[in-house]
Amino acid sequence: MEFSAKVNCLLGFNGSGKTNLLDAIYYLSFTKSFLNASDTHNIRHGSDSFFLSGSFDFNGTKHEISCQAQQGHKKIFREDGQDYEKISDHIGKYPVVLISPSDIDLIKEGSEARRKFFDSMIAQIDHGYLLALVEYHHCLKQRNGLLRMFHERNYSDHDLIDSYDQRLVRTGMLIFQKRKEFIAEFLPMLNASFSTLVDAKEEAKLQHQSDFYEADFLTSLKQSFAKDLALQRTTVGIHRDDYVFEFAHGELKRLGSQGQQKSFLVALKLANVEVLKKHKGFSPILLLDDIFDKLDDLRIARLLQVVGSKHYGQLFITDAGPERTEQLLKETGVRADIFDVKNGSVQKR
Repeated sequence: MEFSAKVNCLLGFNGSGKTNLLDAIYYLSFTKSFLNASDTHNIRHGSDSFFLSGSFDFNGTKHEISCQAQQGHKKIFREDGQDYEKISDHIGKYPVVLISPSDIDLIKEGSEARRKFFDSMIAQIDHGYLLALVEYHHCLKQRNGLLRMFHERNYSDHDLIDSYDQRLVRTGMLIFQKRKEFIAEFLPMLNASFSTLVDAKEEAKLQHQSDFYEADFLTSLKQSFAKDLALQRTTVGIHRDDYVFEFAHGELKRLGSQGQQKSFLVALKLANVEVLKKHKGFSPILLLDDIFDKLDDLRIARLLQVVGSKHYGQLFITDAGPERTEQLLKETGVRADIFDVKNGSVQKR
C-alpha cells in the first residue's frame, strides 16, 4: 500500500481490518502491538508466524523496517536489512502517536497505565531513560525474587538485598529526575492543546506524584524492608509513581464529564505530538482510531483543523461511518486520500 504524506482515511465496517492496519504501523515504530501484549496473539489463526514490513520516507530517503515473529523463536527486527542486536535501539527512530478508544484507561484505570503512557513518551526522546527503565525493572524483579526466597526460607541476607537497593536507587533517582523535568516541559503543551479543543474556556493541569519529592529513596527502602519481606514485594520506588489529571473544577477522574475527559485525552496525545516534534525536529505519524464516535461535532471539527494543518505530518484516520468522515473533511477543508477496507483488503478510491 502507498499512502499520502498528509491525511489518509481508512473507511469500512467494524471488523473489516482498519485497526489492524493502524496496529501494523504502530508495530513498525514501537516493535510491539498496541492491541496485544504477546506476539503470539498477533499471529493469524492456523499459522505459526507473521512477517511485517514497511518503508518510512524521511526527506526523500527511504528506510525499510521489517519484523519476523515465529512461535518458539526469538523475534527478528530489521532496519534496512540489518538485524537489531537490541530491539530497544529502534524505539524513537520512527515516532508514532496513537489516539484510540482504549485511551480512556488512562483516566479510569490504575497508575500503571499512566506510567506506561508517560514512560513511552519520554523513552522516544531519551534513549538513556529507556535503558534506565529496563535496568530498574530488571533489578526490581530480582529483588522481589529475593524477598520471596527469604520469606519461604525464613532468613535474610541484608548485604545481598543492599546491593539491589543501591542499584534501584541509582537508576530510580535518574528516572525520577527525568520524569520531573519532562512534566515541567510537557504541561504548557498540554494546556495549549486542551485550550484549542475546548475554546480556551478551561485549563488542563497535571501532577506527577512520587514519594521521592519528600523522602530519601535508600532510606525508604531500608525502612520498608520488614513490610516488603512480609508482602514479598518491593513497596516503595518509582514503580509506584502516578500522574494526576486535573481541570478547572478539580480531579478529572471524579469531576470531569465524558466530554471533558475525552477532550483531555485527545489534548494529551496532541501534546505528545508537540513534544516529539520539538525533540526530533519533525512530526510523528498520528493515528486516529475510531474516535469520531467519542467526540461531539464541534470538537471533531477543531481536531481535524488542527491535525490537518501544515504543522502536522502524516495522519491516518479510521471510521466506520464513511458519510460522516467525508462530510467532516468537506466542512473543514481538509484534503485526504480515502481507502475502503473490507475483509482485510484495502482499496484506494
